Amino acid sequence: MKLLEALHQILPNDRVTNNETVLDQHSSDESYHTPARPDVVVFPENTEEVSDIIKLAALYEVPVVSYGLGTSLEGSMIPYDKGIVMDYSLMNKVLEIRPDDFLVKVQPGVTRKQLEKELKSHGLFFSVDPGADATLGGMAATNASGTTSVKYGIMRDQVRDLEVVLADGTIIHTGGMAAKSSSGYHLNGLFVGSEGTLGCFTELTLQVHGIPEKTMAGRAAFIH
Repeated sequence: MKLLEALHQILPNDRVTNNETVLDQHSSDESYHTPARPDVVVFPENTEEVSDIIKLAALYEVPVVSYGLGTSLEGSMIPYDKGIVMDYSLMNKVLEIRPDDFLVKVQPGVTRKQLEKELKSHGLFFSVDPGADATLGGMAATNASGTTSVKYGIMRDQVRDLEVVLADGTIIHTGGMAAKSSSGYHLNGLFVGSEGTLGCFTELTLQVHGIPEKTMAGRAAFIH
């Protein structure tokens, strides 16, 4: 396969594989949809490698599917047209925490619980909780929400900036550090929830919140 050979030119051998077991692991999510194997699975470590992979995919006219932890319930990450599955498990670093600005910058493979652990020592927490310990990249791609969304908002409300690799390998940013900008298109709103159809997320700048001093829970019982 020429594509496989080309991928080996830009990534080490241990980060490009068509091993059947690995293909099976990336053939499904947690939904009921029928699994389908990709042709190859790659494990990039940085934005430049993602861009190089996308450029090769465009050259060979094969699809690319982004893969976090496979916790999706919609079947959006199942590679029915085969091609390349891009696994972000090695892009899992919390790059910067800015407690005074209530901002954090992460790679897409960082999980929700991993981020919570990093933020706790700063008296901060990330508000979106979809239930599963999903990756932040996957949560942005699906515009995740959860039980805290009524108070804090959904995933789209927390994203200040995305670094995105487009279909031709171009790298763009969709926003910035500011909470609001009146110039240009609202690209954050466009890309968050796009399910990987517009580009691959390689960095996310997210709004975080102070840990509440008190929490309260209530329970309602309905007796027939």
